[in-house]
Amino acid sequence: MNIHEYQAKALLARFGVAVPRGTIAYTADEARRAAAALGGSGPWVVKSQIHAGGRGAGRFADDPGGKGGVRLARSLDEVAAFAGAMLGHVLVTKQTGPDGREVRRVYIEEGVDIARELYTSLLVDRRSGRVTIIASTEGGMDIEEVAAKTPERIRSVIVDPASGFMPFHGRALAFGLGLSGPQVAEAGNLFAALYRAFIDLDATMVEVNPLIVTGAGKLMAIDAKLAFDDNALYRQAEVLALRDEDEEDPMELAASRHQLNYVKLDGTIGCMVNGAGLAMATMDIVKLYGAAPANFLDVGGGATRDRVIAAFKIILSDPAVEGILVNIFGGIMRCDVIAEGIVAAAREVSLHVPLVVRLEGTNVELGKRILADSGLPIVAADNLADAAEKVVNAVQEAA
Repeated sequence: MNIHEYQAKALLARFGVAVPRGTIAYTADEARRAAAALGGSGPWVVKSQIHAGGRGAGRFADDPGGKGGVRLARSLDEVAAFAGAMLGHVLVTKQTGPDGREVRRVYIEEGVDIARELYTSLLVDRRSGRVTIIASTEGGMDIEEVAAKTPERIRSVIVDPASGFMPFHGRALAFGLGLSGPQVAEAGNLFAALYRAFIDLDATMVEVNPLIVTGAGKLMAIDAKLAFDDNALYRQAEVLALRDEDEEDPMELAASRHQLNYVKLDGTIGCMVNGAGLAMATMDIVKLYGAAPANFLDVGGGATRDRVIAAFKIILSDPAVEGILVNIFGGIMRCDVIAEGIVAAAREVSLHVPLVVRLEGTNVELGKRILADSGLPIVAADNLADAAEKVVNAVQEAA
């Protein structure tokens, strides 16, 4: 799960990370009042709040030649004008894709004197299985680009979970960033705070880009991005309350409500499978036979009839789907339960695309009989290769 920048900063501030003062606004008038409440004569920063990076370099769909989604305002009139130009408009960045995302709120933040821009993030390193802290002198840039072009400017430390974050970790990162004097101790405290936030909040990523050195020599998080482990949200009620469903794909949101693991893809063959590994194999074999999967959908090992119906409806709600492949191995799950769900869903939504079903495992013969007796145009398959070939051929013939 992702949250907005202003929410991420509020959480990090609780752990002792220095962030600029700011206020959220939903209208241009609210933005003006927020800037006035922050005090001073400016400047203020008006930031579009969407779940995507690259906002500053992004462009609005109805004004592709205009300014981006992060703008510096030097008067209250500019704050209101910039907020009005963002709110209700679609911002396109390299992370949103061409469709972009509508800006429903903006963050009004006090201007800060920036002397240097740095980068830092925390994530779980797949090779070591441990939390890794990454830091770079190249703040404000994509870390992937820095890694590709100037990898020597990236420093990282791996934290042993038995000991946790230690002072030597902070010193190594601070020296790698070229910090000195009191900044070394300050950096150590900041990295320790970020590590505590990562662990305590069940995060999967904490990113601060840029992490700045102010004109007074202090460290401050100017931008922040946090992502969380969905499987741990049951014990993170405060984090779950920050969820913005408007920022989520409607089909993925519907799937989460039925405890389905669903990810929309760009192909035309809808896939419903039980088990992540089998789902990956199913998508691979669809590609092998000349088509592309429209989704990853794992109904889980203990799916009920109602969950199968919900999965079927979600697949068919995607207008790009031209055929459906159901691939179920009945270990814990029974094939007859799957079959009943498929038949009920197909009748309820008026099936209009080819449907190929491959069942194997517990009660497989009963499941096949339910499908055969349904009177629906369901194509049975003997194995996974047969199923993939049949659904691809059916879609091509229908076209």
